[in-house]
Amino acid sequence: MRARDNPFRSERVLAVRYRLEAGTWEDLLARFDALGRRAAIVGARGSGKTTLLEDLAPRFRERGYRVRDLRLDAESPRFAEGVLAEVFATLTARDLILVDGAEQLGWRAWSSFERRSRPAGGLLVTQHRPGRLPTLLETRTSPQLLDGLVGQILGDGAASVRGLTPRIFLKHRGNLRDALRELYDHYAARETPG
Repeated sequence: MRARDNPFRSERVLAVRYRLEAGTWEDLLARFDALGRRAAIVGARGSGKTTLLEDLAPRFRERGYRVRDLRLDAESPRFAEGVLAEVFATLTARDLILVDGAEQLGWRAWSSFERRSRPAGGLLVTQHRPGRLPTLLETRTSPQLLDGLVGQILGDGAASVRGLTPRIFLKHRGNLRDALRELYDHYAARETPG
């Protein structure tokens, strides 16, 4: 199958957005406010932390905040030279800092970052374990969630892989990102129809 015909190609998977298990987006924003607008989204790899952070950004903009997106990961565990100096030099109460991958910061770097971010109107980070900031939401996965995502991507064709999803979920220990990559590979190995 050609990559552009694969139903699990990146643009299709990236179009799937975060699903709140309970409550509404307004409830989640109200909880963020109640936590003093300094909180963490906590969860395992591939559980939706980044997607949730991305889905909250436009909601913060609608509330009048200037969103300052920062990202760290295993390949880029430090901020590029000068990035933080620029961000911290221009912070106001109308800024909201979003940090994806805050667990990459060691305790000393985190302490400095947290202190220097206080002039901002808010700080929301993702991390794998609780502890640095109060937990806004803990992301969780399940075989049913993976089935729902597959159904959203494949529509009526989802029945053809329903038997695979529980095994793939277990194989990847709940990491939905890796499970969807395996489904991409599964479809890539198929012959192109017609």
